[in-house]
Amino acid sequence: MPVMLFHAGFRQFSGGVDVFFVMSGYLITTLILTELALGRFSLSDFYERRARRLLPALFLVMATCIPFAWWLLPSNEMKDFSKSLVALSLFASNIFFMRDTGYFVPAAELKPLLHTWSLAVEEQFMSCFRCFSCSPGAWVENGWWRCWHAWPP
Repeated sequence: MPVMLFHAGFRQFSGGVDVFFVMSGYLITTLILTELALGRFSLSDFYERRARRLLPALFLVMATCIPFAWWLLPSNEMKDFSKSLVALSLFASNIFFMRDTGYFVPAAELKPLLHTWSLAVEEQFMSCFRCFSCSPGAWVENGWWRCWHAWPP
């Protein structure tokens, strides 16, 4: 809610994204630790629930933006929009938009998927967290693939 109020012009509501990351990290970690304590954590179940919660809204946003972008954006910006769709599909939109900055780039208002960078950061963090949560000994002894799928250790 504070993020929406900030973008609606109420400048006293700032700090939305960092609050989002803290709350999201806390909730996800609490969920994982609770399921681990109960002995019923499953990585595949975790990602299945996450996909069922996030992907329908993400696909709706993408499907809604496509016709408006087709109708409203000039051809060069439509090309950039198409690239952002690909980056979003790979959960790399943060990297795409970071590289797509500069003096001569279109305004943020002409990048309808710009807000998806935070979802990409979250997914990348979760993947890296899995890698770093395995001990170096597990990497050497079992190989990275087993360590990746055995998370949490």
